[in-house]
Amino acid sequence: MNIAQVAPLWESVPPQQYGGIESVVSTLTEGLVHRGHHVTLFAVGESRTEADLKASCPNPLRSDGSEDDYPYFEAHQLSQVFDQQNRFDIIHFHDKCASLPLSRCFNTPTVHTLHYPFTDSNHSLFAHCPQLPVINISEAQKQTMPHLNYIDTIHNSIDLSRYPFVAQCQTPPYLAFVGRMAPEKGPQFAIAIAKHAGLPLKMAGKLDPSEQDFFDHQIKPHIDGQYIQYLGEINHAQKADLLAKAAVTVFPIVWNEPFGLVMLESMACGTPVIGMNCGAVPEVIANGKSGFICATINEFVEKIPAALQLNRADCRQHVETLFHPTHMVAQYEQAYRQIIGQVRSQNNLLTFQRPH
Repeated sequence: MNIAQVAPLWESVPPQQYGGIESVVSTLTEGLVHRGHHVTLFAVGESRTEADLKASCPNPLRSDGSEDDYPYFEAHQLSQVFDQQNRFDIIHFHDKCASLPLSRCFNTPTVHTLHYPFTDSNHSLFAHCPQLPVINISEAQKQTMPHLNYIDTIHNSIDLSRYPFVAQCQTPPYLAFVGRMAPEKGPQFAIAIAKHAGLPLKMAGKLDPSEQDFFDHQIKPHIDGQYIQYLGEINHAQKADLLAKAAVTVFPIVWNEPFGLVMLESMACGTPVIGMNCGAVPEVIANGKSGFICATINEFVEKIPAALQLNRADCRQHVETLFHPTHMVAQYEQAYRQIIGQVRSQNNLLTFQRPH
């Protein structure tokens, strides 16, 4: 197949630092290329890929200070895709929702992966496009807006070669937290868990300007550089090292996370995850095998001793068995063929019904 992958422009593909969506797009794109498809990736010019790269802007817009110009670069990218649509059998969008209304004008079949949660703001837009084919990344995500044209639930995956397995955690042990410094991600709860458990905590993740006040009042006062450390926004190698050497990764979210890629990243390194029973967490963690699923912060503290006894090889095996990139790529291939077949059948029916 000739396939177009349309990535967000905030980060390169794959990302150098933060960028879960870009990581998934990279894994999918390279997997499709290796399976013999001709793939064109519309993304940031700094991206690294074996696909045909079409740069919509030279640098990641979040890192070069061009956030305010994002709509203009995104409009340029969508124009590129629209002008070249006849080259492709299918066009796969990974953006938030700007491409939704435009997709109704495409002659080429399209599909959107829903990497973002449904909100009051975007709910009405999706409701106006109920027939457009979409892929949800968890069953939990699907439940929040069940009446769209879902083709399949396809869980995210990671390039396992980028996450080395470590059979034993660092001594003395520490807890890890990786995520945005935002209230819904739960860094404030990670600090509370670490203090009650009597274990050091190493935190890493980006800090958006909109979350600065939260960080200054609820996170910064606890950072002492020894027991509670904030490492800032680290690169991929640093993140993999942080997760691999940790005793346990805590994931105390308080919102309906559509997926939560850091859980896979941690378990792939051998480090069990204790997560809050929100969103897709129960679909990702094998409770009692690769981590634990909790309903309260107190439960997190109670489960840490049991998590320390889990077999780290089982954590890695869980990811390899259920979330291997080959599974994700094969599911997307099947979804593409299904969508293309449906569009061709509809076009043939319209041709047959059209009066002569």
